[in-house]
Amino acid sequence: MSDSAGNTQASNPLAWVNGSDAPEKSSLDLGFMALTDCASLVVAATQGFAQPYGLTLNLKRQSSWANLRDKLVSGELDAAHSLYGLIYAVHLGIGGVAPTDMAVLMGLNQNGQSINLSHGLQQQGVTSPEALDRHVHQSRTKLTFAQTFPTGTHAMWLYYWLASQGIHPLHDVESVVVPPPQMVAHLQAGRIDGFCVGEPWCASAVKQNQGFTLTTTQTIWPDHPEKVLGCTQAFVEQYPNTARVLVMAILEASRFIEESPENRRSTAQLLSARDYLDAPLDCIEPRLLGDYDDGLGNHWQDPHALRFHGDGEVNLPYLSDGMWFMTQFRRWGLLREDPDYLGVARRVQQLEVYREAATAVGVAAWGQEMRSSQLIDGKLWDGSDPAGYARSFRLHAMADTAAQLARR
Repeated sequence: MSDSAGNTQASNPLAWVNGSDAPEKSSLDLGFMALTDCASLVVAATQGFAQPYGLTLNLKRQSSWANLRDKLVSGELDAAHSLYGLIYAVHLGIGGVAPTDMAVLMGLNQNGQSINLSHGLQQQGVTSPEALDRHVHQSRTKLTFAQTFPTGTHAMWLYYWLASQGIHPLHDVESVVVPPPQMVAHLQAGRIDGFCVGEPWCASAVKQNQGFTLTTTQTIWPDHPEKVLGCTQAFVEQYPNTARVLVMAILEASRFIEESPENRRSTAQLLSARDYLDAPLDCIEPRLLGDYDDGLGNHWQDPHALRFHGDGEVNLPYLSDGMWFMTQFRRWGLLREDPDYLGVARRVQQLEVYREAATAVGVAAWGQEMRSSQLIDGKLWDGSDPAGYARSFRLHAMADTAAQLARR
């Protein structure tokens, strides 16, 4: 991709060798999807966090995750608000794309996604995990659940949660891909019975009386990894200063969002604009503030709501987070054999870039590379035995034939 005339630094990737720490490329095209968790990119680009570093961030809303992936790989986008699993799938060459060396620069957020079911299921009394389990195993017709990308976070949360309830996500139900902003329309039209997606689309379905929130993803894994700032390895290698100052700007924006409830509210207002989420404020703000109404009469303040910074805890690209997604790819037959879990994560997760950026803006760099978490089924994940972990699940698709997998 050529840079505009006059951007002399962009054509001089060796500037940093000569002692300059200015960005080698000053104008960046950043992809994002219309989801509340793109907030730190929008705030960084529009509220003055990028300019001090000599950066101009041009936000480019994408129509689907597949579209975003293709533009990221081709270089049409420099970096993007991305699904964790999308970056790893491209790196590993899963899902019909040629392998491309990819990079996770930082985590953008944790928590804040949900699984919603339709109004039709609600009317049939399918309003609890137990009722869903009974319905799935007693009904002749398979329910259809939507997620947003075959290797994405939403697919993995949906599969993990269903399996934790005794429902095989690839045998007992149908799974289809629907872009996030189209979820509510698909539910309304009766094409799907439920979905897993990010906000504001779950809250929007509840507001429009198109079903209810059955569970949140933070009940599956409190403080789970979600979106990341992703790019190609080639971008990091060609523009190392740019990569670092981009992380610095977005880290500062992430910190700003969480400094006060007022900042969260102003962020919700910003996101509601036509250029970003193009959604009503009352579908965005409550869950951004951790205020949940599930559509069944239950109301709560969520202790593990969507978060963007957490003093840097959210943003550190832990090796174990990247490895977890690979264990699930293996579990569900997306990988036919075990990858070098730790080796791949060390290549993808840009810990050094992140630490330099975090130190420069006064964010605790969080020295650890792994973290330990207990998920909804009681299993502990700490990254110590990824191959064993992938094999430890009662429900999986490791033995499925290539023909079975191709039909999905």
